[in-house]
Amino acid sequence: MDAPNHNALGLYFSIPFCRAKCTYCNFASGVYPASEHDRYVARLIRDLTAVPAWAQTMQVHLPRQVDTIYFGGGTPVLLAPHLFTELFAAIRSHFQLTPDAEITIECAPGQLPDDTLDAMVAAGVNRVSLGVQSFVDHEATLSGRYHTRDIVLEDLRRLRAAGIPNLNIDLLAGLADQTFASWRESLAVLCETGVPHASVYMLEIDEDSRLGRELLDGGTRYSAGLVPNDDTIAQMYEEAVTSLTASGLQQYEISNFAHSGMESRHNLRYWQRRPYLGLGLDASSMLHAADQTVLRATTSDDLSEFLTTAETAHETSWLAPTQQLEEAWFLGLRRNAGVHIRDLITEFGPDAVAPSIAVAHRLAVDGLLSTAKNIVRLTDRGRLISNDVFAEFLGLAPAHHAAQSR
Repeated sequence: MDAPNHNALGLYFSIPFCRAKCTYCNFASGVYPASEHDRYVARLIRDLTAVPAWAQTMQVHLPRQVDTIYFGGGTPVLLAPHLFTELFAAIRSHFQLTPDAEITIECAPGQLPDDTLDAMVAAGVNRVSLGVQSFVDHEATLSGRYHTRDIVLEDLRRLRAAGIPNLNIDLLAGLADQTFASWRESLAVLCETGVPHASVYMLEIDEDSRLGRELLDGGTRYSAGLVPNDDTIAQMYEEAVTSLTASGLQQYEISNFAHSGMESRHNLRYWQRRPYLGLGLDASSMLHAADQTVLRATTSDDLSEFLTTAETAHETSWLAPTQQLEEAWFLGLRRNAGVHIRDLITEFGPDAVAPSIAVAHRLAVDGLLSTAKNIVRLTDRGRLISNDVFAEFLGLAPAHHAAQSR
């Protein structure tokens, strides 16, 4: 891949609208009246207009050049075609898109009308991520999805015919009634599609989803009693790594696989700690200040509050270099490329990096990391408990180096 452009910005747009809320979903999305769509896009456009003044107030650098745009959700393609047209016109009026900008939209299979697809192509969308989760119709139905395998395959055909071959498919290990046999079936169908990118996630059990709450409470609603156990889910993930690699989709991040040169450029910017601006409900931003601190900002996750306040409020935190070093470790370790010790020393200095290097060597002895050629990477075992590994790199700095407030 080309070297990342640190002077360019990534834009993320949160579109929280869904036809139905999947049982496992823990995002700030839901089923809202279509009448809210126009108000929401109007708010996004107002926020786009206000961003330069906000950045100036926060004293952070806001690159005008944009090389990645990502529409996540929710289901962004539920927006009417004219709303995409208006939003892209606003983007281009406030930012300069690079000629090769990667523009991604997430899509729920079976929910992409022809006129919306036409508007996407006209706007310059060149990458689509399909939230398939399972190619086994029974599993999709249990989790609240509307699509079937045939619908997914037809959407892939339509997208390619429209001139969008850069496609991703998401699969989820841990769905209700999922077995090793059905998981292998989904993996096989994914590989047969020939898509250049795949994302494989393991079910997250937390209080932010209906299924997660039911599992934590020991209940049976949402087919909670049919969810595989943690060991089975981990084995499914390991099978996915083997299967996708054999098909030519090389793992480049814990959950992501791609043909060479087809990695998600927008997602890479998160792991490489490059600047991005999030707009919409529960959207996050990361921008740099001149004093070497980093601003992280998040918008409200309440749709009514987001739409009715005069100005979009942000919950902000400032990361000092010591905390940026922590992020460099746990974001960098997500990638198969790993963390280059020399780069950390160049950015943060040898004294600051020394404690975390000692941690890396200790975890290497435990078989969770490898440290060959001064590049630290997760091992196969380390990936399965990656959150535990990442936690080892937190809180190593002295207390007086805590985050700055501004």
